[in-house]
Amino acid sequence: MKQVLMVILILTISGVTSHAQKKAEAKKTVKTEVISAAVFANGQKVYNKYCLSCHMADGGGVQNMNPPLIKTTYVLGDKTQLIKIALNGLNEEIEIDGEVYNNVMPSHGFLKDQEIADVLTFVRNSFGNKASAIKVSEVKAVRAEKK
Repeated sequence: MKQVLMVILILTISGVTSHAQKKAEAKKTVKTEVISAAVFANGQKVYNKYCLSCHMADGGGVQNMNPPLIKTTYVLGDKTQLIKIALNGLNEEIEIDGEVYNNVMPSHGFLKDQEIADVLTFVRNSFGNKASAIKVSEVKAVRAEKK
C-alpha cells in the first residue's frame, strides 16, 4: 500500500513539474508586439470618422447588414484580404463565422497607406481582438497589385 501511494505521489509531482515547465516554455515563445500609442490613436481617429457609423462604437456591427469586427476570422486572419476590403470595398453578400451580411462597404482607397495601416491595426487590436499590426509596406504592396 505504501509503495502504491509513493508511486502516485511521484507521478503527481512529475506531472505538476512537467506542466509547469511546459507553461514556462509557452510563455517564452509568445511574442507580444508593441503598437505605438500614435498608431493606435491615429487608427482610432480614422475608425471614428469612417468606420464607426456602420461597425458601431463597440465593433459589433449591425446584424445581417454590417459585420462585427469582434474576434472574426476575416479581421484576425489574412492581412491581405482585410487590406483589399478596406481599399476596394465590398459589394457582395458575405458569410462571416456563420452569419450572412449584405450591406455594401464603400472603398476607402482614398485614405493614405498610413491611415489604412493604422485603422486596420486599431481594429485588429480593439474590441477584444489581439493580432499583429498591419504595416504601411503591406498596404502599399496590396495597392500596387491592382494597378
